[in-house]
Amino acid sequence: MAKIAIVYHSMNGHTRKVAEAVERGAKQASDDVELIAVEDLEQDAPAWAVLDEADAIIFGSPTYMGSMSSAFKAFAEASAGRWFHRTWQDKLAAGFTTSGSMSGDKLNTLVGLVVLASQHGMIWVSLGLLPPNVYDEHGPKADDINRSGAFIGAMASSFSVAPEVSPSVGDVKTAEYLGERVATIARKHFGK
Repeated sequence: MAKIAIVYHSMNGHTRKVAEAVERGAKQASDDVELIAVEDLEQDAPAWAVLDEADAIIFGSPTYMGSMSSAFKAFAEASAGRWFHRTWQDKLAAGFTTSGSMSGDKLNTLVGLVVLASQHGMIWVSLGLLPPNVYDEHGPKADDINRSGAFIGAMASSFSVAPEVSPSVGDVKTAEYLGERVATIARKHFGK
């Protein structure tokens, strides 16, 4: 089985909820899935070895002020030694983000995650879904998968309410889809 690591930051629980959905999805195609909060990644923490040994790393950050959170950015900067040694070269990568509104400039966060992966020489896996209900005058519903119409990664909207009720069912299903997609592609790509 391909090894999948999901590394994320969550301030209020919304991004953690999405990360857990990504994990559930990945477990549909792999028995070796680890969920890691950036807070658990001190410079010599054992969780770094999990990332180093993974076949795919899925990055997740809330979108704050139009970009990834400072805690996630600190993790990205702490990975610089791995960049220098090309430790993550040719691993698969993907990403997800949440924000308190439908847009919240989430695309900018996902682009930042693509740049991080590209700096490491990783291979980016897109979401691979079309947007729903493009011909419906009312647009997508809260339980539609990929209701944000994202392509580069998974987007979720929390609307600043409790993580027990938000992000929506559709956003959670989208995250599960991303996790399963990455694990399936990793299995095919690495022959595991």
